[in-house]
Amino acid sequence: METANGSSTSAGEELVLPAIDEGAGRRGHLLRVLGVLFGMAVTVGITIGMGILRTPGEVAAQLPNVWLFLGVWALGGLYALLGTVSVAELGTMIPRSGGFYVFVRRALGEYPAFVVGWSDWLSTCGTVAAVALVIGEYAGALVPALAGRDVQVASAVTLAFAVLQWRGVRWGSRSQELTSLLKTLAFVTLIAACFVFGGGSNARATAGEAPALAVPAGLSLLTAFVLALQSVIYTYDGWYSTIYFGEEVRDSARAVPRAMIGSVLLVIAVYLLFNLALVYVLPLRQLAGEKLAAGAAAQMIFGARGATVIAWVAVVSLLASVNGNTMTAPRIIYAMGGDRLFWRGATRVNAGGTPTVSLALSTAAAVAMILFSGAFGRLLAALAFFFVTDYALAFLSVFVLRRREPDAPRPYRAWGYPLTTGLALVGSIAFLVGVVASDTENSIFALVLLALSYPVYLFVRRLARTDSRAG
Repeated sequence: METANGSSTSAGEELVLPAIDEGAGRRGHLLRVLGVLFGMAVTVGITIGMGILRTPGEVAAQLPNVWLFLGVWALGGLYALLGTVSVAELGTMIPRSGGFYVFVRRALGEYPAFVVGWSDWLSTCGTVAAVALVIGEYAGALVPALAGRDVQVASAVTLAFAVLQWRGVRWGSRSQELTSLLKTLAFVTLIAACFVFGGGSNARATAGEAPALAVPAGLSLLTAFVLALQSVIYTYDGWYSTIYFGEEVRDSARAVPRAMIGSVLLVIAVYLLFNLALVYVLPLRQLAGEKLAAGAAAQMIFGARGATVIAWVAVVSLLASVNGNTMTAPRIIYAMGGDRLFWRGATRVNAGGTPTVSLALSTAAAVAMILFSGAFGRLLAALAFFFVTDYALAFLSVFVLRRREPDAPRPYRAWGYPLTTGLALVGSIAFLVGVVASDTENSIFALVLLALSYPVYLFVRRLARTDSRAG
């Protein structure tokens, strides 16, 4: 296969990467300066966000039984953990920055990788935009002078984090570690408050209420469980974030699996404790259908101040998400540029280890989506179809590379392979089937985008060959 620097490797031969500066920073190279703490911080920062604050209400509406409610969150965590132990193998086998795109290119070829790379990049930029807009909404609630200025606040937050990243990867990593620590502390504090101050809240909430909601049975229960699990899996999205920085992690053979598995176990613990705290404070019939479940619990505990408490928790949580996604998006097109599936200029890196051109393009895309959020809404909804597709192709890549390159160095091997990876792959396929059934319109639009991507891919490849001959 062809590598980023134009050389080739045969099946089973170790992939040789370009030299990476490990010191203070030589212009033009990514820096191998990240560690386990950053890997955990970026995963926690990207994964834990508005999803866990809002999704419990949707899940409770589908499964109005405490054991089913908690069970679906545990099952979603198991899916994320199975995915983690499988993808960690690829992250140590192919320690390049760029995420799923890198693995799919080596295992399945350039066109599938092209689709994964573009959809991943656009959806990551879209995540920056969407999260920044939510920060703008909450900022308006907390600071009256900012009310109605969601777009301006969102654009300012996006640009501020881009400037921070421009300084260098060390600045970006430290800010990620700090914001993720604050996020974790905020959730731990909120969980503790629920258990300490919410003892009588559930009883007060149930006084005079209607009987408990009926739990579906038979086929209806299966349908409800699948729909709830889909919402939970969306909330766990981000469990793989460490792999976008593979060639920037010191001792990646040890650090990548430790960071990935450790952070996912932490996220699972936070999610289960948070949902336990919610059902401790609120009866499921009140939790069911709440658009902001955490807000309802906070209001039960803190009264009128509950909305302010949740607004601050949300802002702290979302800052870590903006920073993490701002770091992630440039690595995707940086890798694609190195493989001539994107403009070669995207591989330019400054002395601080930041892919500056990729960062500028990613920031511009995010700001454009903020300014024209209505126009991009349909596109982002369709791209959501691809995020589990990326999972599925990554899990498939584990099988392909195990068969095609059995002797390639694998510093970490997926625990329980092939059962664990197989379960993760089957779960992903089942999820996609459910998405097609429940959101057929956007799924069809996503398939249309997929069909249109092929001529774009051919055009990019032609430009790459022309550029190669000119060089």
